[in-house]
Amino acid sequence: MVVEQSRQIIAEVNKAFIGKNEIVEKVLMTIYAGGHVLLEDCPGVGKTTLALAFSKVLGLSHKRIQFTTDTLPSDITGFNMFNRETNQFEYREGAANCQLLLADEINRTSPKTQSALLEVLEEHTVSIDGVTHQLPEPFVCIATQNPLGFAGTQPLPESQLDRFMVCLSIGYPSLENQMQLIHAQRYNNPLSELREVTTPQNIMEVRDYLTSVKMTDVVLSYAIRLCEATRNHPLVELGISPRGVQALVRMACAGAILRERNYVVPEDVQRIFCDVCAHRLVLRPQAQVDGLTARAILEEIMMKVRPETER
Repeated sequence: MVVEQSRQIIAEVNKAFIGKNEIVEKVLMTIYAGGHVLLEDCPGVGKTTLALAFSKVLGLSHKRIQFTTDTLPSDITGFNMFNRETNQFEYREGAANCQLLLADEINRTSPKTQSALLEVLEEHTVSIDGVTHQLPEPFVCIATQNPLGFAGTQPLPESQLDRFMVCLSIGYPSLENQMQLIHAQRYNNPLSELREVTTPQNIMEVRDYLTSVKMTDVVLSYAIRLCEATRNHPLVELGISPRGVQALVRMACAGAILRERNYVVPEDVQRIFCDVCAHRLVLRPQAQVDGLTARAILEEIMMKVRPETER
């Protein structure tokens, strides 16, 4: 049932988000795993379309907030307003009170506002004047940032980037996909034709089902050894944290589900290792001098650290 549901979700999202099936799969895996997505790419490649397509196909309530330099933490968390008729303060919801939050250009707002959002991502609650408000479940944030335009931006600290389960780059579509996209948008918006495939309750059931996906000690040891290798690498200042290991394990379990298995194999770990870990690494200056990226170092580690054979 989960496999068939996943196929329908991916097929439906691909009607509006054309030519990037792998990205759609990884976003769905992240939602199943209970994480959040950071899309790091240039404008106009479909980041917003991807988020809106998922909200409609999954039946999730959604809100969008465009971050600017004057965006306040209360815009995210909400605030209390005094009502003269009732002579009491009433809570007014912020952008975070939804099931899928699209946070556009998260690096264009102040660190104080960024920290308010990242606290919401971790706790799934907002606290106003000592009163805690629970966010609806499932709660997913798809945040975007432009890696090219740095004027007026506030880059996220490395410790806060750790709150995102994966960091993905969409890239430009092929010639054929661009032609298909232009034809699809000629007469109407493909988003308006998407149908709801599942419900939020089903998503929560899939998250519960993840706990039953089997991972042997050999595969778990392989995932941990990959992450430990980043901590000992001479060109890495800050390696993968235990939270990163946990994210890698949950994503591997979600990947196994999409491939019709109830057990994890080493290939599931390898497939998403770079997406889960690249944005968590802090490289030494020598790496930048040598022209090495985080993904290049992670691929090198995967070549050296090999999975053990089952006994």
